Amino acid sequence: MSSGADQVPASRTAGGHGDPGLQPERTSLAWGRTMLALVTVSAIFLRWLPQHGLPILMLFAVSSAAALAIYLTQRRRYRVRSRGLSRERLDADITAVLWTAFAGVALGCLGIGVVLAG
Repeated sequence: MSSGADQVPASRTAGGHGDPGLQPERTSLAWGRTMLALVTVSAIFLRWLPQHGLPILMLFAVSSAAALAIYLTQRRRYRVRSRGLSRERLDADITAVLWTAFAGVALGCLGIGVVLAG
């Protein structure tokens, strides 16, 4: 049995929960890596523009939009995850996962279309 003296109040830990940044930070880093991969792919698509023509801009637009959406929602996502951990009630971010999956499927379908059209 531990005394109350060795416990850090939730308000003093990072994010206001007992896990100072570990789980929310890992999730945030994973989304950051996904965003970085999408930005990298967007740059590659621009390099392919001379070979594949204007249809490649659709791939660039989808990957750039997905990367921008992740960037714009990253802070909110971290705050929600931190609060959820401190309340011990954390739900999966189904919307973000589904939109990311949709972007991946759309990129795949558009990529197949560009290859078949070329």
